[in-house]
Amino acid sequence: MTEPSRTAQLTSSTLIVMIAFTAAKAISFLQTFIIARSFGISAEYDAFVAANRLPEVIFNLIAGGAVAFAFIPVFAGLLAKDDRSTAWRTASTVLNTIFGLTAVVSILAFILSPWLVQNAIAPGFPPEVQQQTADMMRILLLSTLIFSISGTVMGILQSFNRFLLPALAPILFDVGILIGVIFLLPVLGIYGLAWGAVLGAAMHLAIQVPGLLRVGIRWSASLDWRAPEFRRILILFVPRMLDLALVSVSSIVVTNLLSRLGEGATSAYDWGWRLMQIPETLIGTAMGIVIFPTLASLSALGDVSGKRAAFSGSLRFILIATIPSAVLLIAAGLPILSLLEGGAFDASATQLVYSALVWFSFGIVVHSILEVVARSFYADKDTLVPLLVAVGGAAVNIIVALVFSGVLTGDVRPENVGALALANTLGVLFEVIALGIVLRKRWHGLDETHIGRVMVKAIAASIVMGAVAFGVNLVLETVGLTGGVVVTVIRVGLIVAAALVTFIGASYLLRIEEVKIFLSQSVSKIRDTITRKPAQAAA
Repeated sequence: MTEPSRTAQLTSSTLIVMIAFTAAKAISFLQTFIIARSFGISAEYDAFVAANRLPEVIFNLIAGGAVAFAFIPVFAGLLAKDDRSTAWRTASTVLNTIFGLTAVVSILAFILSPWLVQNAIAPGFPPEVQQQTADMMRILLLSTLIFSISGTVMGILQSFNRFLLPALAPILFDVGILIGVIFLLPVLGIYGLAWGAVLGAAMHLAIQVPGLLRVGIRWSASLDWRAPEFRRILILFVPRMLDLALVSVSSIVVTNLLSRLGEGATSAYDWGWRLMQIPETLIGTAMGIVIFPTLASLSALGDVSGKRAAFSGSLRFILIATIPSAVLLIAAGLPILSLLEGGAFDASATQLVYSALVWFSFGIVVHSILEVVARSFYADKDTLVPLLVAVGGAAVNIIVALVFSGVLTGDVRPENVGALALANTLGVLFEVIALGIVLRKRWHGLDETHIGRVMVKAIAASIVMGAVAFGVNLVLETVGLTGGVVVTVIRVGLIVAAALVTFIGASYLLRIEEVKIFLSQSVSKIRDTITRKPAQAAA
């Protein structure tokens, strides 16, 4: 396959995932809209954010990122060699082991949740808020148990290059939370969010079951721990688990620090993170999901040039999408926050969230690049180097957070929340640079000249776009187009429309071919969807 055709194919697959993720994020934005207006940056929402930390850690360490990145390279490699019997036996062992291990850890966390909250997760919260945090954590652990199955199922389907149902799964998860927000929130208060997450996890799993049936699942109640394939996964799993453990430790340390900054700091940090995650998920996560099975298969076949070309194409796509997204989020951040909170935030709360959002916006680029760079190592069945680099990234994150949070000097105040967002971005930047240096040496180059040229052009186009976006925003403020949901929607829409037109125009003038490919594929997808016959759609 030539590089242009591979880039077009990856772009097409990524568009499918992006469309599904866009629907999920639209639902997520609706639930965020309701939650923001119900709780703002309050102690109750602080408790929910903190309660979700440990369940997230358990999922990521055992059933999420750790398993996916260790399991897919081995499982996809077996499929590439047409050894399906071994592949399914290995998948069954992994699925059974992960579920059992998650159950044990979740039960322990359920029992110890009050102590964990008081001593590790949120020691700065008042006692009543700590108890609320522990109660919600126990509910959220149920969703972690369900995700232990669903996460592995997602890895199986992605290994078969089946991306639609795994991409739809997050939509169903957000639908579950939305049900909790609409129907349970008025009855149960903040606990309705936690039960909505449990419902969403169940729907996340259910939507993927038809895909398992379609690929011919051969599950068995086996625990073949002596099989060489399982041992290979275990060898890959342990360093990746330790890698994610470092990320989790950083997350808990940051939550610990946030709990000391005063009421609202934890919520402001989370709102900034949520808004940053919208473009990062649509771009970085989507591309990472699509490229990973391809890289794993190319690695199993020993095709280094193919890996290099696939890597370059995916990274160029990320750059032309994330750089303008970061600039636009900064330029339109305040109107977007105004639309989101609808009066639930006062001026100081809005500034808290925006200060976190600004520093997280730069993180859109580095987080998205890490999605592909890290997966390039996992595709080569190397989880050790990312672990070693993650030590440095965690150290940067924690040190910067400690120094600038004010905890060491006694100058603790909610306004320091932006420093913790910056710490997160710098930690990930360190990982991207270090992993890129190692990967360049290993693969004898990364097509860095081509990538660098696209990055410079994307930055130039984004600067022009940012200037236009800020200018449009200033003009709209001057003419008094502020206040009210409808007016704010119009205002945000005008800013975004002007920014997109400017960026596309600048991209054509600068001859950024990746933008042309993306637009061409997008138009093609829309045209095919409109003109497709019912029989073809059913097929």
